[in-house]
Amino acid sequence: MSSYSRIYRYIGKEFFFSFFVCFCFFFFIFFVNQILFLAEKILEKHVPFKDVVMLLVYFMPSMISLSFPFAALVACLMTVGRLSSDNEILAMQALGIRHIKIFYPLIVLGLVFSVSSFYINDYLMPYGTIKYTKLYRELIFSNPALELVPYSVKEYLDTVIVTGDIKDNVIHDIMILDKDKDGNRRVITADTARFLSDVKGAGTGVISLELHNVFSHVSDQKKRSDYDYFTARRMEYNILLANMSSSVRTLGPREMSTVDVYEKLKKMDVEFMADRASRLSYMGPSMTQAVSDWFFATGSDDKRALTDNIRSQLKSYGEVYFEKNTDRNYKIHKLEFYKKFSLPFSCLCFVLFAFPAGLFSKRSGRTVGFGIGLLFSLFYWCMMFAGHTIGIKSDINSFMAMWIPNFVILFIALVLYIVRFVRR
Repeated sequence: MSSYSRIYRYIGKEFFFSFFVCFCFFFFIFFVNQILFLAEKILEKHVPFKDVVMLLVYFMPSMISLSFPFAALVACLMTVGRLSSDNEILAMQALGIRHIKIFYPLIVLGLVFSVSSFYINDYLMPYGTIKYTKLYRELIFSNPALELVPYSVKEYLDTVIVTGDIKDNVIHDIMILDKDKDGNRRVITADTARFLSDVKGAGTGVISLELHNVFSHVSDQKKRSDYDYFTARRMEYNILLANMSSSVRTLGPREMSTVDVYEKLKKMDVEFMADRASRLSYMGPSMTQAVSDWFFATGSDDKRALTDNIRSQLKSYGEVYFEKNTDRNYKIHKLEFYKKFSLPFSCLCFVLFAFPAGLFSKRSGRTVGFGIGLLFSLFYWCMMFAGHTIGIKSDINSFMAMWIPNFVILFIALVLYIVRFVRR
């Protein structure tokens, strides 16, 4: 047991060192470009350096959670490849140590990395997103130039904001073009505007502009000659942060915890079931009436017409009864829910694949392992992206869409294991 523990520590240290190097590499790939873009954009507006650093810290969890699985794959391939190319695994087997014993520390560390990635994705990412949004909101309140620059036209989805001069955090001669709740085009002009810093419900992802000396004009899209207008000394105009800034991260299903996404899915299911039940209850009396008319009908032509009517209604009733929720937002939430489990635990799947794959490397173990790891990282990422896209655009099971990449990696691992150990 003492010999095994020494071997376990030796393999574990080798794996952990390779993981650290690979993690830094993927962290650089996933994160540095966004860091530089965000830092440059904010530093140009004379934002305090401390706030820039905190924004970057709050942004890190999402990139860390992505770096863990691929770093585990490449690190395991590099570790096993290095041990194999230096004949250390052969020496261990010559001493009577079975390959499964050599595999133990890699499995344990793979499981540790999976749990760590899940924790970061499920807790630190939502926490970081909330903190990021709160801090960015405060920066906008103190420095509107972060999003609205003087004498500019900025478009945010269905809203266009035209600004005049900006002095002392007050926007002069502002014009807003948007649509009202009925879809009618609306124009709002004001002499001045400023951001409200005491907005209630700061976690809702909404900021408010306080407009002064307001004039608004709304034209009716159905009747071109009709329009409404109003004037006001003061008006509050709400803007979604997600719409206003490409830099602001809001709590979507990817940034929510698994519990929150699950509760949201349950709420969507209840709403869908209630809507379906309402439609079925509306169709029921009509079917009952059709059946009643069929019994009391005397002519054969009447009965034939009523029979066709009953069949048509039964078909429509069955379609509604067996209807599935195909709402895009519902699909996205469901896919992200399963992705929160599949992506972190791909660390373990990658380790199971990397051990038999790394043993095929006889020379330049680290280099070959690194190259194979990058190829399979790209392969896995493409499968994950394809599964997410197909899951939204088709009726494929969301669980399968997100877990098929892991199953493919496990299947390849099983084939390699059989070729490397069972058939010898």
